[in-house]
Amino acid sequence: MRLSVLDQSTASKGKTQDTAIRETLELARHCDALGYHRYWLSEHHNSGNIVGTAPEILMSAIAATTPRIRVGSAGVMLPHYSALKVAEQFRVLEAIAPGRIDLGIGRAPGSDQLTSYALNPNPQNVHDQFPRQVQELQYWISGKPLPEGHPFHRIVAQPTGPTTPELWILGSSEYGAQLAAYFGLPYAFAYFFSEGTGVEQALELYRKNYRPSENHPKPMATICVWALAADTEAEALRQFKTRERAMIDRRQGLRQPLLPPEEAQRDYSAAELATAQKLHRKAIVGSAEQVSARLSDLATSLQLEELVIVTWTYDAAPRHRSYELIAEAYGLQRHSLSSD
Repeated sequence: MRLSVLDQSTASKGKTQDTAIRETLELARHCDALGYHRYWLSEHHNSGNIVGTAPEILMSAIAATTPRIRVGSAGVMLPHYSALKVAEQFRVLEAIAPGRIDLGIGRAPGSDQLTSYALNPNPQNVHDQFPRQVQELQYWISGKPLPEGHPFHRIVAQPTGPTTPELWILGSSEYGAQLAAYFGLPYAFAYFFSEGTGVEQALELYRKNYRPSENHPKPMATICVWALAADTEAEALRQFKTRERAMIDRRQGLRQPLLPPEEAQRDYSAAELATAQKLHRKAIVGSAEQVSARLSDLATSLQLEELVIVTWTYDAAPRHRSYELIAEAYGLQRHSLSSD
């Protein structure tokens, strides 16, 4: 099975937010050396704890400083932007790292309503335009002209070249699954958003309704799943306190920088305790053996050949160690960081 990474560039209390960006660059090189297949970056805005606002810029830095791993967005929130501009950005990325670029796109705002308006003050029913934008992206990133009669038929997204980015649809509902199936595109379900709610239905819809395309004659799906491994189960559970507190605070509308495990732990109200217990029941947290077994069971039950793992920790070192342990448990092949 292939393993990949989703990095959300999380900010931690007591550290300036720019530190999170540099930690993302370091983790990308680390996971490249460990043998992970893809390294995806998310897009969020006006958030106190997720500060990766421009995945295409981070992708450029990672693509230029890694020799092997695929680099992608998970994703670009397309309704904020012009499809042509996104296509041009990713054609440039493809020129930097030919054959290694993924363009994952989503329909969600990745922010609050006011911030969404600030990003695109002339929305014009942007969600209704999403399928049209996807169709235009398919043509522009492939280098093929849009059909005769289309108003943008004569526009070419440059630079052109022999390889093209791989386009993915991201989602956490049935809408994205159906759209990916209709256009014959790979599909990634955000399993960690809802702790897996709706994943079986979404994947079934996707596979049942899939229309083969030139680049993807068969459906190709994955899920983005939260997981954390440590040298002992006790240490993993201690580190998990950071995410537990962040998720509880989020349900109360608070998006603060991540807290260290010792500070994250506090007495909960009855409602908070119920949330914490639910998180623990569903969390994939523990030793490498425990985590890999849970991940394998999940992949088998959903008939997946690839999993994308997202991990939050207060410090960078436990996150690096988690990816190391999971890579070792699956026997991923280590690689040299040399680009020669």
